[in-house]
Amino acid sequence: MKMRSILITGCSSGIGYDAAHGLRKAGWRVFASCRKLEDAERLKAEGFEAPVLDLADHASIVSALDEVLAATGGTLDALYNNGAFACPGAVEDLPREALQEVFNTNVFGTHDLTREVIKVMRKQGHGHIITCSSVLGLVGYRWRGAYVASKFALEGLMDCLRIEMRDTPIHFVLIEPGPITSKIRENSIPPFERFVDWRNSARAVQYETLTKRLYESSGPDRFELPASAVTDKIIKALSSDNPAPRYYVTTPTYLMGTLKRLLPTRMLDWFIAKG
Repeated sequence: MKMRSILITGCSSGIGYDAAHGLRKAGWRVFASCRKLEDAERLKAEGFEAPVLDLADHASIVSALDEVLAATGGTLDALYNNGAFACPGAVEDLPREALQEVFNTNVFGTHDLTREVIKVMRKQGHGHIITCSSVLGLVGYRWRGAYVASKFALEGLMDCLRIEMRDTPIHFVLIEPGPITSKIRENSIPPFERFVDWRNSARAVQYETLTKRLYESSGPDRFELPASAVTDKIIKALSSDNPAPRYYVTTPTYLMGTLKRLLPTRMLDWFIAKG
């Protein structure tokens, strides 16, 4: 049998890196894409096919997918939309440019790649498109407005695609992790420094808590799980001919998913604010 193939975005570290290794171990032909050439070269040294794919650059998306399809003979069994980044800060302090940069990668680039892959999967008659959302795609949280907005947008797009594509053999799945071991904290520092003038904010005193958390590693978060917990859910979804629309990962995601269904909005706001 021909080895099943999957393209994964954002494989330089964390969830994407673990997914690449876990899926290769599970027997998949993994195309572990990265935004930076040096990261792609590092993964190639580990034996992966690793195209350079920058979700903020449409030409890079097209070029990377062309490279994958040339290697597979024009087919792709699965796509895992993982690439994303965050820009911390109070919403009132986020300039338009910060939101644009986050959305260019997290939403618009993911959308562009998904549309291109749909064409391939329509032609071949099957496929799984799995998108990494977050517990922050279910509920809002202070200081994370840009990331929350991007994940809410992805949730909406994928929900619509799942409904619209019911008459096709393409499956759409959302993975919703809570705290997972990754480099998202470190990777969010450069955009925070570039876009957020926190010292002149009306919330400057409150930012002292955020900046301490941002710049000083305090070890694993409560309920934090390794990235392999996400990989396990990806494999579960890919192994099913009728995957669930959503797969929760970590206790906070299960908790928030339940509370969002049960609590009035004001009570949920109070609970999240207290946490």
